[in-house]
Amino acid sequence: MRRRLSRMAAELSFFRALTAVNLASSMEYRASFITQIVFMFINNGIYFVFWLIFFNQFGSVRGYDIGDIYLLFAVVAFSFGLGSFFAGNTGANLAYLIAQGRLDYYLVLPRNLLLHVIFSRVQVSGVGDISFGLLAFLFAARLHLLDWFFFFAVCIPAALIYIGFATIAGSLAFYMGNAQYASQQMANALLTFSLYPHTLFSGASRFLLYTAIPAFFIGAVPVEIIKGREGILLLGMWAVVLFIWLLTSAVFYYGLRRYESGSAINVNV
Repeated sequence: MRRRLSRMAAELSFFRALTAVNLASSMEYRASFITQIVFMFINNGIYFVFWLIFFNQFGSVRGYDIGDIYLLFAVVAFSFGLGSFFAGNTGANLAYLIAQGRLDYYLVLPRNLLLHVIFSRVQVSGVGDISFGLLAFLFAARLHLLDWFFFFAVCIPAALIYIGFATIAGSLAFYMGNAQYASQQMANALLTFSLYPHTLFSGASRFLLYTAIPAFFIGAVPVEIIKGREGILLLGMWAVVLFIWLLTSAVFYYGLRRYESGSAINVNV
């Protein structure tokens, strides 16, 4: 037990140092660093304006009003920002590494391969998403401390679900070869559908958005948890996280058996 705790502490220390180095590297070009954050914030704002106009015209749709949309955008933007910032090598980036045979660098290092690969790059634009999510939550006017607690409590598992799904999408390159486009479209579908009120869907489409593309676990379910302060439902989200990551690990490591080493000489800094 003590050995496991010591190993976990060492891994956490490694990933903390890894993130710090990646962030320092990104901040070396400050103009680019700030531009990516600002443009991502603006991009979210433009998309959100559509919903403002829509609900200003129709008032509410199947139980969702503008306050619920603020909350939905807050959760999705913050969760996606966390996931994309800390785990920059998922989705299309992971598919590219696999297809180009660039996992060789990670294979020789004494660290958990899957975690090292996906957390070895940060996406600076994620800071823009995180900032937008916090601002949207303020506009949702849920200022009670319990609301803030549940907000952060649901965003962490939602981010982990996004990372796991995007990793599965990127791991398709083990089976398909060049899967960059397919993995990017899968990640985009997850994000896009998570921003829609779940009450708009029914039947087969609703089932798919809880299973094959678990978008509702990033948007709709966290919103219900915050609104109702549902502790039991929050535990259910962590059960989904466990299932997603077991599946992620199986898809990645089974696919790794098919991996072909690259012949290019790469320098990783």
